Amino acid sequence: MKIRSTTILAVRRDGKLAVAGDGQVTFDKTVMKHGARKVRRIAGGKVIAGFAGSAADGITLLEKFEAKFNEYKDLTRAAVELAKDWRQDRALRRLEALLIVGTPEHLLVVSGNGDVIEPDEGIAAIGSGGPYAQAAAAALVRNTPLPADEIARKSLEIAGEICIYTNDQIVVESL
Repeated sequence: MKIRSTTILAVRRDGKLAVAGDGQVTFDKTVMKHGARKVRRIAGGKVIAGFAGSAADGITLLEKFEAKFNEYKDLTRAAVELAKDWRQDRALRRLEALLIVGTPEHLLVVSGNGDVIEPDEGIAAIGSGGPYAQAAAAALVRNTPLPADEIARKSLEIAGEICIYTNDQIVVESL
């Protein structure tokens, strides 16, 4: 049986960043939780981060990222250093989660494979409903003047109508 949880979407637009996440956690065919919170402000509110995957693994990675950010004071450098540690450290290598981290200037997806990706259009999505949310956000960015936070919320609402692992218990954090 597989636990599926959370859709996380980040949108950078007009000097603003919004990161949204739904709250659903599904175990096999059963919804176990509706209001999981996997989007947080970290580093004294300077960075918004979201994770998809196991809660313990995601929180561990958020803490590791925050320590790297506090050490280097640079989002990209902190993400690269975390990705290096994540790939090389035996304990970290076993963690199963993905991270989205961002500021109004940069948006990154960080994985345990050593990936640090800055998306071209300022839109990134991870988790079970990520592809649906990303497609909706791309359409809204290209065809509306909506601000980042509204695009993030509406895109997750659309994903929730399509993906059975995404619900309407949406949290949006913005900078």
